[in-house]
Amino acid sequence: MVLLRRLLDIEDSESIDEKPLSNGSFKGSLPHGKGKYIWSDGTVYEGDWEEWEEGKITGKGQILWSSGAIYEGDFSGGYLHGIGTFTGLDGSEYRGAWRMNIQHGLGMKRYSNLDIYEGSWKEGMNEGCGRYSWNSGNMYIGNWKGGKMCGRGVMKWENGDVFDGFWLNGLRHGSGVYRFSDGGYYFGMWSMGLKDGKGTFHPAGTKHPSLRKWGSSIGCDGIGRNLLSHSSSINSEEVRVPKPNFLGSLSGKMSISKILKDPVRLSQRNALLDEKWSLCNPSGEFIYREPSCTLSQTSEEGQSGVQNNSTVVYEREYLQGVLKNEKVRGTELSRKTKQRKKFHVKEAKRKSCVDIFEGQRSYYLMLNLQLGIRYTVGKITPVPMREVRDSDFGDRARIRMYFPRKGSQFTPPHYSIDFYWKDYCPMVFRNLREMFKLDAADYMMSICGDDGLRELSSSGKSGSIFYLSHDDRFVIKTLKKFELKTLLQMLPNYYIHVGKYENTLITKFFGVHRITLRGGRKVRFVVMGNMFCTELRIHRRFDLKGSTQGRYTDEDKVGENTTLKDLDLEYEFLMDKLLRKSLFKQLSLDCSFLESQQIIDYSLLLGLHFRAPEQLRSILEPPATMLNDAGLPADGINSQGHLSTPPKGLLLVTHEPGFVSTAPGPHIRGNTLKAYSLGEREVDLLLPGTGRLRVQLGVNMPAQASHKLTRDEVDSAEIELFEVYDVVLYMGVIDILQEYNVKKKVEHACKSLKFDPLSISAVEPKLYAKRFLNFLHKVFPEQP
Repeated sequence: MVLLRRLLDIEDSESIDEKPLSNGSFKGSLPHGKGKYIWSDGTVYEGDWEEWEEGKITGKGQILWSSGAIYEGDFSGGYLHGIGTFTGLDGSEYRGAWRMNIQHGLGMKRYSNLDIYEGSWKEGMNEGCGRYSWNSGNMYIGNWKGGKMCGRGVMKWENGDVFDGFWLNGLRHGSGVYRFSDGGYYFGMWSMGLKDGKGTFHPAGTKHPSLRKWGSSIGCDGIGRNLLSHSSSINSEEVRVPKPNFLGSLSGKMSISKILKDPVRLSQRNALLDEKWSLCNPSGEFIYREPSCTLSQTSEEGQSGVQNNSTVVYEREYLQGVLKNEKVRGTELSRKTKQRKKFHVKEAKRKSCVDIFEGQRSYYLMLNLQLGIRYTVGKITPVPMREVRDSDFGDRARIRMYFPRKGSQFTPPHYSIDFYWKDYCPMVFRNLREMFKLDAADYMMSICGDDGLRELSSSGKSGSIFYLSHDDRFVIKTLKKFELKTLLQMLPNYYIHVGKYENTLITKFFGVHRITLRGGRKVRFVVMGNMFCTELRIHRRFDLKGSTQGRYTDEDKVGENTTLKDLDLEYEFLMDKLLRKSLFKQLSLDCSFLESQQIIDYSLLLGLHFRAPEQLRSILEPPATMLNDAGLPADGINSQGHLSTPPKGLLLVTHEPGFVSTAPGPHIRGNTLKAYSLGEREVDLLLPGTGRLRVQLGVNMPAQASHKLTRDEVDSAEIELFEVYDVVLYMGVIDILQEYNVKKKVEHACKSLKFDPLSISAVEPKLYAKRFLNFLHKVFPEQP
C-alpha cells in the first residue's frame, strides 16, 4: 500500500510559494466553504474547508498527489476520515471507511495483481470478518487478525478442495474438516498448517458425520476462536458458550460491494461496525449459505444418495504432518451394538452445583465471577505491599460486597442476577500473585476482559464447573464446601512452601471466592494456573495416581482431549540425568508437604507433546497455505515449487534470556534448569520451525518416550509405525484438596481409590506418597 503523507493545514503558509488558494472563500482570515489549494510540490486539493476547524480540510473533496495517487471522499481536520476511495500508483484501489488517514472500518480493496479483499479493516490491516479472493481462483471467507487469517474461516481452492475450521497467522491451526474435490472428508486437528493430532478420514462415497452437527459441536465463539483445540488441564469433552447475535453472511445479508455504492448506507453501517462486524458467524453462514464456498447441507444430503457400499473409515493420528498410526474400521454398527444402544438407559446423575446453573444461569455465573474478581483486584491492588500476618489468614480476612443488578454506590450496574460476593484472604492471594510474577492488570484482563471466559463441562466425578480464560492462562473451578475448608486450613503452610520452593509442581492458586445467590444458594470457586498453557499442542494427557485399581479409560470414551489414567500409559520417559534429578527432588519435597497436611488422592497431571520422527519427515504433506511476499495467504507449495519442509526434532542449547519468550503466564516463575548433556549449564529447548523455549521444572521438559509394545498390539489391525518418540513434557501435582481423616473419610477415600476398605493403611498420607513416588520412578526410569 502506498503510504499517505499527512495533509498540510492552511496555516503552514511557509511551504506555499504559488497559488495558495484559488476560487475559494474566506471567513475572516481562514478558508471556509469550497476552494482549491495547490502545494509547491504539485499536490492539489479541491473541496470543502471549515473555518471552525481552524481552516483545515473538512467535508468532501478530492486530493491528487504529485506522485499520481488520488483520494476522493470525506475529510476531517486535515485527515482522510470517513468514507472515500483511494487509488494508488500501482493501480490498487480501496473503497470504504477511513480513520485518521488509515483504512479502518468496512471496505473493499482491489490489489494491483487483481486480488480482492472485502470486509473489516482495523488500523490499516484486515481484521474482523472478510472475504479474500485470489486471482488464481482461491477464496477465503472468515475471520482475520493483523492482516492474516485468524479464527474460524472457510478456504476454497481452485481445484475444488475446501477447508472449514480454525486458522492462526494465516495457517490452519485447530480443529477443522477438509473436503477433497473427489468427495472425501478428513475431520481432525491442525497445528501451524500441518495435521497434528487425531482425526478420521472418510473416503469418497462413504458416509461421514453431519457437517451441521460438526459445525455446532467444535465450539466457536463470536470471533471464531477454537475452544477445543487449546490445551487445557481439564478433561474437556464439551464447551458451552453463550450465543451472540450474529450479523449474518457477507454474501446474503450484507453485501459490501452494494453498500459501498451508497455512502449514506455505509456511514450508517460503519457506526455499528466495531460492535457487530466481529460477531459474524462463518460456521453458521459461510459453510451452508455461501454458494461459491460451501460444504452445504444440500450437497451433504445429495451425497447420501450416491454413496456406495463402502463403509471403511480410517482413524489416524499425525505428528506435525507425519502419520503416526492408523486404524481401519467400519462405520456400520454391529447388530449387538445397535441392540445395546437401543435399550440403553441413562444413569441418574448426582445433583451438584452444575444443576444450579443450567442453561442461561451458567452464563450469569460467569458474569458474576468477572464482576467480583474485577472488584476484588481493583480494591486490593492499591493497598501498599507488605508481608502477610496471621490475621490475613483468619476468619475475618474477607471482602464482602452486594452486587444488585441496578448497581450501587460501590458497584456498577450489570446484566446478571443479583448476588453477594465474598473474597477469601485477599492480602494473601495478592501476595501470591506477586510471588508468581503476575501483573494485577494482566490478571484482571485475562479473566475479566471483553473476550470473557469459556466454560468447559467436565466428565469427572466431581461434577464441578470449569472455566478457562480466553488466553488459556487460568482455570477456574467450583469447589465443594469441604474442599474450600481444606484449602483455607492449609493456606498458611502452602504460602510458606511455594515461597520457599519456586520450582514447586503443586497447583498454583491465585484466588478463592464465593458467590451467594438470592435464596441462599452458594457457589465456591478457586482460580488456578493452567499448566498446559503452551503454544505447543498437547497430544496426550494423563492423570497419574500410582494405582492400578480402576485406573483405565473405556476406549469408546477416548477423544482428542480426554485425560487418560495410569493403566492407559504405554510409555516410559528417558530424561537428561540432571533434569530427572531436579524433577524427583522437587516431587519429594512436594509430597512431603502434602503428607504434612494430611492430603491424599492427589495426582500428577502429565501432558505430552510429540515430535514427528526424523526418518519420515521427508514424506510430510505441505501446509494448506503459506504466506507470499505481500504477507497474504498463498498455495501450500512455495515459489520454487518444492514442498514445505517440516520442523526438526528437539535440541537442547545453552540458555540465552534474550532469545526465549518471556510472555506473562502461569509458568513465568521458576528457575531455568541445567542439563548434564550440556555440561551442567542452563538450557533452552530449540524446536526449529516452532520456537525456542525455556526449560523449567514441569514446563518444556524434553524427553524420549519409549512405547511399550505388547503382543496384542502387534497382532491387532492397528499399525504402530514408531516405537520411540521425542516428546516435550508438561506436568504438575493437582487434586491436593482431599484431606485424610480416619474417622470420617477412610471409606470415601478407599472407594475412590478402589482399595479394600479394611486396608486403612493403604490411604495413609505417608504410604500414599511413597506409592505415588515409586510409580513415577517407573514412569521416568533412570538411564543406565
